[in-house]
Amino acid sequence: MRESIRHGKRLTGVTSLVVTLGSCTPPASQSAGAPDDHVDAGATSLGEDGGAPPSDASTTPDATAGASYTNPVFADDFPDPFVLRDGDRYYAFATNSGGKNVPVVTSTDLASWSELPDAMPVLPAWARSNASLTWAPAVLRRGSTFVLYFTARSIASGFQCIGRAIATSPAGPYVDDSSGPFVCQVGEDAPLCGSIDASPFVGANGDAYLLWKSDENAAECAGDARLWAQRLGVDGISLLGSPTELLRRDRGWEMPLVEGPSMLAHDGRYYLFYSAGWWESSSYAIGYAVCATPLGPCEKKTSDGPLVKSDGEALGPGGQEFFTDTGGKTWMAYHGWSSPIVGYRNGGGRSLRIDPVAFVGEVPVIAGPTTSPRPL
Repeated sequence: MRESIRHGKRLTGVTSLVVTLGSCTPPASQSAGAPDDHVDAGATSLGEDGGAPPSDASTTPDATAGASYTNPVFADDFPDPFVLRDGDRYYAFATNSGGKNVPVVTSTDLASWSELPDAMPVLPAWARSNASLTWAPAVLRRGSTFVLYFTARSIASGFQCIGRAIATSPAGPYVDDSSGPFVCQVGEDAPLCGSIDASPFVGANGDAYLLWKSDENAAECAGDARLWAQRLGVDGISLLGSPTELLRRDRGWEMPLVEGPSMLAHDGRYYLFYSAGWWESSSYAIGYAVCATPLGPCEKKTSDGPLVKSDGEALGPGGQEFFTDTGGKTWMAYHGWSSPIVGYRNGGGRSLRIDPVAFVGEVPVIAGPTTSPRPL
């Protein structure tokens, strides 16, 4: 039973950077910003380490030639998916759902997925437990360990903040033994109402970065959300330098916010993808910018409209992340509502979907959202 909702994520049952979260506006005050809430007819191996897939991966022959997939590949509620490849097995992680802090499903062929136990059954001491506020997990492999970045509610600040947890297996269990959030833009020095939607990216030289969103659209800030990046230490659990702003909401189609950053490298350029619009609507969509480095500067390319938007039976696509398959092919994992139902209060769910990525010159092309059988 879905009882309450906050920005971008579902509530069920319902240090280098000092931060705290200005969380999303509660349902009663969200309606003004929501377009609708109704029944609506490269440069690194992401699969192994997290980050961006190889820049030419979409042209690499795939060992699964002849096989097919049909979206949604996992039909249950599975928002903000992140897919990690470890050897010949894939692990997909999602925002809290089904009573789990971090749901995880696994596959060997990308077409069929099976559920595993909660990847992080126990939240850290700094986070509020049993609140269904654990959002948008992403995993970075560092040697023989795996680092899970996640969003949770900071008890101290009352805002959503980014944590990090460690495991020796890709499926977990992940443990965060830290005394406070990893990234949380709150307080006098960074009054940005918190930080959410962490996503790791690994460059061609092995340097790792963390991307995220400052939650400035929260009621306490009542501002425009921004996307940020900062370099990670080699261990994945330390930050180097200072956070850099990559972009902010400044286009009509993006109203009322931007969020969910992820990065892909291709031909010497860095492509910053992001979700925009209202998450619980059919107008939610995916845009992109091209950046000179993982830390910017970035030039927004989707000025007049999104790159990927609602189409046919797939509505409100977003929460995108990228990975490579065992044949080196680049894919985008994302979520979407299934037509005609949009919104949890209408009985809908955001299911796991995947579609391949290619480039035509300097322009990314996503073959989706698709809902009919497609070759793997």
